[in-house]
Amino acid sequence: MTEKLDIDHLRQWIGRSTEATDIVTAQLVMGLRATLFQDVGEPKAGDAAPFTVHWCLAQPVFPMSMLGPDGHPTRGGFLPPVPLPRRMWAGGEIEFLQPLRVGDASTRTSRIADVQVKTGSTGTLCFVSVEHSISSPRGIAIRERQDIVYREMTSSAPATAKAPPPQAQHRETHVSDPVLLFRYSALTFNGHRIHYDRDYVTKVEGYPGLIFHGPLQAALIVEMAAKLHSGKPPKKFTYRGVQPLFEGTEFSINANETEAGMELWTANAEGQPTMKGTAVW
Repeated sequence: MTEKLDIDHLRQWIGRSTEATDIVTAQLVMGLRATLFQDVGEPKAGDAAPFTVHWCLAQPVFPMSMLGPDGHPTRGGFLPPVPLPRRMWAGGEIEFLQPLRVGDASTRTSRIADVQVKTGSTGTLCFVSVEHSISSPRGIAIRERQDIVYREMTSSAPATAKAPPPQAQHRETHVSDPVLLFRYSALTFNGHRIHYDRDYVTKVEGYPGLIFHGPLQAALIVEMAAKLHSGKPPKKFTYRGVQPLFEGTEFSINANETEAGMELWTANAEGQPTMKGTAVW
């Protein structure tokens, strides 16, 4: 049982802000390129980094004594202390204004924008929205909103009939190898055990295997969108997770062109979408 969820208390976190700085290094860019299935190359000062490199920068660092059983920091601090045990990255929206480059000193300013409680098929859900502004010496590079969802330690919703897999005009396939997941956890200093500890994720949280990071899926979608649009990232990219993607299977990155821009998604081996995104230029 989890402690009672006091939404009035949690909403007191709205408006809290924090700031952090970091430097875009050539080593980080090489590691992220490799993890995004790109040519590693030899990045030099001034070279553009992958579009979502900001998710690897200035990650919070806590001593081991301050980590909870899931590998995340114990609740409280900047994020509200939501007493629900499962935490996932639900989706968000990104505005790409200019690239971050090797050698840039980057500053991220973050603010709690909203806290809401909803009831879904798996029980109580608490959504925390965080707004970020990421700047370089040339000004604001990225604005974004991240939606984090906390939920109860209950089994998934009952299976429903699956719709036929969507058809894609553009498609790439890769394998969700545990090494890929470990590399992304390392790049983002993410201690969440669902991404690397198979005993924990299967025996404690009840999933069938290691879980593919939501941000990694979003990063791959953004890179495909840019590749199909003369190398330019979308002005605005909106995305949301629709179901977990697990280790050890083939997955695909897909795109269809629309009048407004592109509809993109990642899909599991059966072709069922796991994350959906919309890109507009």
